[in-house]
Amino acid sequence: MNRSGRLLCALYLATSGGLAWTTLLESLHGPAWAACLFAAASLVPVIAVVRETLIHELRTAAAGPRRPVRSAADEIVREELDAACCERWWTSLGTDHDMACPHRIPRSSAA
Repeated sequence: MNRSGRLLCALYLATSGGLAWTTLLESLHGPAWAACLFAAASLVPVIAVVRETLIHELRTAAAGPRRPVRSAADEIVREELDAACCERWWTSLGTDHDMACPHRIPRSSAA
């Protein structure tokens, strides 16, 4: 978990502790409905801590081994790059080939 996640969890737990303390004080000196209200409210930050921990675990599991996933467009581009002839063919937009290129087409002098 990163620093901000740990800080957020610490704040959640501090809030939960404060609400639990208020629950105790209300049960001793206040109305029972207020003690029940604060007891329920003290559980909400605990749920938030569990949620933050679960999100961290899911992100860690989703990252897994860092292998890029190729899309269909990436696969098409990769096939086209593998099928390319020579450097001159690329730089001349497919009109000329290197002398050693096996796909070299002799140019005719007819205009």
